[in-house]
Amino acid sequence: MTQADKKILILGAGKIGSLIACLFSQAQDYQVYLADQQLDSLPEPVANALKGKVELSILNAKDGKQLAAYIERNGIGTILSSLPYNCNKLVAKVAAQNNTHYFDLTEDVEVTLYVSDISQGCQRAFVPQCGLAPGFISIVANALMSEFEKINVVKMRVGALPVNPNNALKYSLTWSTDGLINEYGNLCYGIEDGEMTTLMPLEGYETITVDGLLYEAFNTSGGLGSLAETYAQKVKTMNYKTLRYPGHCEKIKLLMNDLKLNDDRDTLKRILERSIPKTKQDVVLIYVSVAGLRDRALFEENYVKKIYPTQIGGIEWSAIQVTTAAGICAVVDLVMENPEQYHGLVRQEDILLSDFLSNRFGKYYAQ
Repeated sequence: MTQADKKILILGAGKIGSLIACLFSQAQDYQVYLADQQLDSLPEPVANALKGKVELSILNAKDGKQLAAYIERNGIGTILSSLPYNCNKLVAKVAAQNNTHYFDLTEDVEVTLYVSDISQGCQRAFVPQCGLAPGFISIVANALMSEFEKINVVKMRVGALPVNPNNALKYSLTWSTDGLINEYGNLCYGIEDGEMTTLMPLEGYETITVDGLLYEAFNTSGGLGSLAETYAQKVKTMNYKTLRYPGHCEKIKLLMNDLKLNDDRDTLKRILERSIPKTKQDVVLIYVSVAGLRDRALFEENYVKKIYPTQIGGIEWSAIQVTTAAGICAVVDLVMENPEQYHGLVRQEDILLSDFLSNRFGKYYAQ
């Protein structure tokens, strides 16, 4: 890792970007820059925790020339985008033009394909889809699949849920509303009969019980990452679904399909943000199931984990903040430690689960 690589620019000082900055500043071996169009919304405890440890800057990352000038002026070697997914194509392009590493949290399939294309021939690492789902969920699934001689079914399920739901949707806005709508409204991908295929969002309804609690699961976009492409022809069935409390899917279908708000996402966003409260009292539920042949017998292996809010740097962070920020920080750390191994496009399944969980940032998943 060069001195420039240790200079990390985090774009977006929101719920996730601010925690990423806290985690890297606590590590003390990275020089951390946190930039946003405005920094007034940083909560006072967070601003105090970052003071003197992180370089805070006003920067419009939608202006490619301004972003490139900032990179050159500060000798930045690594860019992390915690911006909305629709900003990431430009950021990735600027990263490629300025020979910096690139990491993002996007769940958007189109953005990921763009990052894949632009990373061709790059000596720096381009790592899209870091975080929880896509991200850690792919690392877990890949690890479980490696234990089988033949894989029949892979089920990947993730939910970020309020601990105490008390509204009709039984949900709270724990992260990006744009990202949530994107997952609910865009085409999904999976594997059926060994072939990569498209699946409709909000379909594939099923229920699952974990620790005596009943959840519903349904297709959502992006969470599978690149696994369908990687394992086509190698797995009979693979899919990703979001977990919610029973009754949520039916009401979202009413909004998005029956009322056709999937075609008017600005209105849907206003409705959700006006009606659904935010909370930091959440739980992240991770469920992966792999069934297949091992030693000539049919076996099933499961990974089930619940993660709750955690105090970091004297501040209480929600479970979705912790899992998302720790996910990208761990991947960045592992890539920086092994620059010869990771360059060009790096997929989440290229990361070993054992390496991730033993990492100083990955430990938040191991607790």
